[in-house]
Amino acid sequence: MASDTKISLKAAREVLGVGPFFSPSELRRAFREAAKRAHPDRAGGGAERFRQVVEAYHRLQIVQTGSDRIIQPPAPRPPEPTELRIDPLIALRGGSADHVLGDGRHVRVKLPPGLRGGDTVRVGASELAVVLTGSPEMLVRGDDLWITASVAPRLLTEGGRVAVETPLGRRVVWLTRKAAERKLVRLQGQGLPARGRHRQGHLFLRLAPAKAGQADSAARTLLRRFAAAWAA
Repeated sequence: MASDTKISLKAAREVLGVGPFFSPSELRRAFREAAKRAHPDRAGGGAERFRQVVEAYHRLQIVQTGSDRIIQPPAPRPPEPTELRIDPLIALRGGSADHVLGDGRHVRVKLPPGLRGGDTVRVGASELAVVLTGSPEMLVRGDDLWITASVAPRLLTEGGRVAVETPLGRRVVWLTRKAAERKLVRLQGQGLPARGRHRQGHLFLRLAPAKAGQADSAARTLLRRFAAAWAA
């Protein structure tokens, strides 16, 4: 079948980003990448740009086969979500996060409280997959928030009343002997808030003995660092 393709070889190579010598697999790979960028559902894409990508693929296939026979191009894969990395405090309270889109644009995304890893948020035509960051001092497990708090060593053997700094403010907890031995306290319903299919989480305090002369707990130090970043 004769082709009515009008695009030149040079223009076709420029559209797909291939050199004068390319293999069939390289052509297919270049087509898929160009089709993703030009897809009408992607920022910067559009129907006309997508048509040019398909036309360029057809033109270069003719060069490879040495005939005017046009082979159906492989179906372009749908745009894959890109990652939006947020810290546990954003997941807990909501707030704003800076992100660079696939087309290079810098955006500030306003986020609700209660996001979990694997959730998605939309920014224009882009879909972003939420990834929760963390550290040994503060991390998220499922719906629950875990922090490390330093307490006086005697409390880990005797139990007693202890004040701990948390992202929700100071919490005074009664440390039983059993909890002191386990070095773990659970604060019911004080983790990530319920959202959609996600349940209300809990706050777990992992207790570590404070070093001699240590004035601040690890949680308080981390909280100050987050507060400084929040205010910047």
